[in-house]
Parts: sequence; C-alpha cells; structure tokens
Amino acid sequence: MKTYMQKKEDVVRKWYIVDADGQPLGRLASKIATILRGKNKTIYTPHVDCGDYVIVINASKVNLTGNKLDNKIYYNHSGHTGGLRERTARVMRDKYSTEMIERAVKGMLPKGRLGRQMNKKLFVYEDENHPHMAQQPETLNLK
Repeated sequence: MKTYMQKKEDVVRKWYIVDADGQPLGRLASKIATILRGKNKTIYTPHVDCGDYVIVINASKVNLTGNKLDNKIYYNHSGHTGGLRERTARVMRDKYSTEMIERAVKGMLPKGRLGRQMNKKLFVYEDENHPHMAQQPETLNLK
C-alpha cells in the first residue's frame, strides 16, 4: 500500500469560528494550532500547509487559571539598550487581548517558513464582530 502525500495545490480549506469566552488560554491555543496545522484532517502531510482558517472572537474574555493573571509576564524588547518592556497577563488581556492569543498560538506552530504561512490563517478579534461573514465560517465548539 502506498502512503498518500497531500499536494499544496489540492488542499481544500474551510473557515471556522472559535469563541474564546471563558476558555483557558493554553487549551484554546493548542486546539487552534492543531486546526491551523491540519492535524485534524486525515490528509495531514507534515511538509504541506493543509490547515484551515480560524477566526477567534471574544478574545478579551479569555480565561487564565491560577495566579497567572498577576504572575505571568510577557516580555518585549525594542533592540535598543534598556528597551525591555514587561507586561503582566492582566494588562495584556485588558489592552492587548488579540496579541495574547496570537502569541500563544504562534508558540505552538512549527518554526520557520511553514509555521509563518500557517500563522497567517489566524484572525483574532476582541469582540463578536468580524469581517469574514462572506466566507461562511462554521462554528467550532472546543469546550
């Protein structure tokens, strides 16, 4: 029996909506990363981007367990001397909730050209409004 290898020209992509309201950040991010990679499909091929598009709504209502809201710190560096910026998870959730989910998912995708290509299929919005109704996305229940 011959192993089936997916070609990038033959990939059929779907659009999914995921509601982040009350979901734990890490569990949500790992499930989204699985869909972006295409590992939920039977035609998964490691060297081909065969994943689907994911729209995340209500990003500002994502949940973190334990004391992570105050203890978890996100770091950015401008590249200049003394350019280190620190933010707690509470500040990130209140002001930059879309970036918080994008960072969590990006860390779970492969590094390199293929991972960057997969990451482009993720769209995160703070509330329920999104401009992708023309793609007729399916609602995905990840609870």
